[in-house]
Amino acid sequence: MARTPTALLSPADQERRRALRTMKGVALGALLLMALLFVVAFALQSTYPGMAYVRAFAEGGMVGALADWFAVTALFRHPLGIPIPHTAIIPNRKDEIGRTLGEFVETNFLSGEIVRTKLEATHIAERLGAWLRTPAHAERVATEGAAMAAGVLRALSDDDVREVIEDLAREHLIEPEWGPPAGAWLTRVIGSGAHHGAVDLAVDSILGWLEVNYAAFEGLVSRRLPAWLPRMAARLVDDTVYREAVTFMLAMQADPQHSARIAIDDYLTRLADNLQHDPETIGKLEDAKSRIFDSPRVRELAGEAWNTAKTGLLKALEDPASGLRVRAKAALEEVGERLTKDPSLQHRVDEWVTNAAVFLVDRYRHDIASIITETVERWDPDETTEKIELMVGRDLQYIRLNGTFVGALAGLVIFTIAHALLG
Repeated sequence: MARTPTALLSPADQERRRALRTMKGVALGALLLMALLFVVAFALQSTYPGMAYVRAFAEGGMVGALADWFAVTALFRHPLGIPIPHTAIIPNRKDEIGRTLGEFVETNFLSGEIVRTKLEATHIAERLGAWLRTPAHAERVATEGAAMAAGVLRALSDDDVREVIEDLAREHLIEPEWGPPAGAWLTRVIGSGAHHGAVDLAVDSILGWLEVNYAAFEGLVSRRLPAWLPRMAARLVDDTVYREAVTFMLAMQADPQHSARIAIDDYLTRLADNLQHDPETIGKLEDAKSRIFDSPRVRELAGEAWNTAKTGLLKALEDPASGLRVRAKAALEEVGERLTKDPSLQHRVDEWVTNAAVFLVDRYRHDIASIITETVERWDPDETTEKIELMVGRDLQYIRLNGTFVGALAGLVIFTIAHALLG
């Protein structure tokens, strides 16, 4: 396998390569030490019978060292260049490893509950407030936001915008109001607990499927493990995954206050609140809607309003001294000040950010995880092997080292027992 020149590696990878070479030298040194002990003990055991124990110790150490060397090497390449079956596992199964890694990240990291737990402990609003109340930071946000808004405005087609405005207005404003009734209906559903039946049905359905589909978990993880692992160990992994899934669903079924159920209730409650509006505001919007859309000049007025608004906005966005920019900067500083001092506002912002992040993760986690899979698929097999070896190879050398001494002790114990029993 061709090695990447050291000069092309990052400083961190260069350090990992040095550490890997050092540990390989240590593991090889342990093997050579056992070989030297074996030679000496073998030559002297006829003169000094006690050296037979040293010979057994060294012999077991060599066997353990060679066995673990083969196992570790087989992950990354063919031992001694010989194409033995089930060796060079990583380069031969690169794409499958990428898919497995993507699935692992999606399942264990891109989870709504994991993201929620992390964000709830981060205190995002307080940190954001401390950053925003600095004038330089507020100015920077206002400047960047103005540049982005101006770019979007210039990219829009006036005719398309007018059509979109009219279509959206007719679809969502002329029709009878539906936000408050929908929010009120959902509030009543949540208040009566009627939605719990749907949650119970979903939990029962999943548990029923798990009970009759144990076979679906056979090989789910174990088939991705190295072939040299014992079948018992591989099956234990599959059994553990299945038991954990069943345990989680049983806990959710038995506990009305389970965290997953509470999360569902919280989400539905927030959805109901968002669907409802202030009655006075609703009335004003309804009056304005009626006045505007009862006029035959709707399209003309929409076009004039858009052109005027666009011209005024572009001018204000491009002028650092404009009232819009100045007020935006002041507003950002004020928001930062409030975020650092108002616990209730902090709570609302943290909740909103957390819910938005959980929604995005739950909806797009597969697409996010696919980046890993597609990236690994584009890697060269040799490059993939080297990247993985640099990350975990040093730790794997400890396996070789441990195998040397465990094998030595095993050889000594076996020889001692055999000598005691058989003479």
